Amino acid sequence: VPAAVLLKDTKLMDVKLGQLGSWLAMRDFTPGGIMGAVRRGYNRYYNKYINVRKGGLGGISMVLAGYVVLSYMWSYSHV
Repeated sequence: VPAAVLLKDTKLMDVKLGQLGSWLAMRDFTPGGIMGAVRRGYNRYYNKYINVRKGGLGGISMVLAGYVVLSYMWSYSHV
């Protein structure tokens, strides 16, 4: 029998639709909590795509593609 995981510690992908409201209520939406979430996301991205032994172009090309899309949106804001 697997040990029960607290709702606070479950990942978003593992939360049932009926539990979504209470799961969101347990999140930390203070500026420090939001910055911590951004930092964890950056670290997860960096360790998965940039800081690898056999590096590829996947992570760097995603950053470059994001920059191209952002600069296109800034240049052609009327579209």
